[in-house]
Amino acid sequence: QVQLVESGGGLVQAGDSLRLSCAASGRTLSSYAMGWFRQAPGKEREFVAAIWRSGVTYYADSVKGRFTISRDNAKNTVYLQMNSLKPEDTAVYYCAADDSGYYRGNLYYASTVYNYWGQGTQVTVSS
Repeated sequence: QVQLVESGGGLVQAGDSLRLSCAASGRTLSSYAMGWFRQAPGKEREFVAAIWRSGVTYYADSVKGRFTISRDNAKNTVYLQMNSLKPEDTAVYYCAADDSGYYRGNLYYASTVYNYWGQGTQVTVSS
């Protein structure tokens, strides 16, 4: 079992930055694919970013160039650096892990690939 705990959310103004963290316990994340998703009120959960164990990354078009996903295997933690935040980035952000060990490429955009999820952290961006 893997437990994922997100932190770093908060209330910021448009143009500000935040760094979300996802700390894992129970197993090491070094061989997992990790993803970030978000869900705004009244909307479906959507893909934000993902990172394979080799460091290959994937981003939603809406965050490309503004958000950066990274991992620190020594700390068993994945990060989401969010710059130039916009009001439309307001959502609950979730961390997710795929422990299959297989490289899934573009399938990382799908929430069904991941079998472990955190509880989420709220990000609110005011205009």
